[in-house]
Amino acid sequence: MHPLGVLFWEEKSMLLISDVHLGKVSHFRKFGAAVPQKAVQKNFELMDEVIGFFNPKTVVFMGDLFHSSLNKEWHIFEQWTSQVDPKMILVVGNHDIISPLKYEDLGIEVVSEIQSNGFLLTHHPEEQAGFFNFCGHIHPAIRLTGLGRQSVRLKCFFKSNTQMLLPAFGEFTGSFTMLPGKDSEVFALLGDTVLPVNLKEVTKKRRYSK
Repeated sequence: MHPLGVLFWEEKSMLLISDVHLGKVSHFRKFGAAVPQKAVQKNFELMDEVIGFFNPKTVVFMGDLFHSSLNKEWHIFEQWTSQVDPKMILVVGNHDIISPLKYEDLGIEVVSEIQSNGFLLTHHPEEQAGFFNFCGHIHPAIRLTGLGRQSVRLKCFFKSNTQMLLPAFGEFTGSFTMLPGKDSEVFALLGDTVLPVNLKEVTKKRRYSK
């Protein structure tokens, strides 16, 4: 797990990146939202950072790579892919409405899921017997509360016995606050750290705050 919200499968030299939502900034700016133009480039800079850090053989985008239909960010994406060495695979998500042919023209393989060594890689959370599921879509976050009842919501990796939800990678994405169960494990993203969360303490503070 990396603080930018990606997961590296070392044995496969495979980097998993979920919910980048490229094009979302331009989509909102088109309809008048006051989003800084520099936010467009930020996702590409962060992808360069994690790819440079891990130097993977394969990059798997776990769905919702591009937010909607083609816009000017696609041209930036085309230029970016021409400079990326690893093989790239897109596991299709609900926002991936651009034709697979456009991705294939860039050398990106488009699939509905990946099964490998007992692991199932999908966009939407799924349960299949005999597989541990890595997925995105939910944009998981955890709310942490301090002694003074101040609170902060952090993106996180959210794990159960059969599944791990990856946080949304994109800079301009929302998040959904998760309520951990008894078999949950949570790893919050805090600056340059992936922080294991003491869920007993989180539950205790939630009861106290009520």
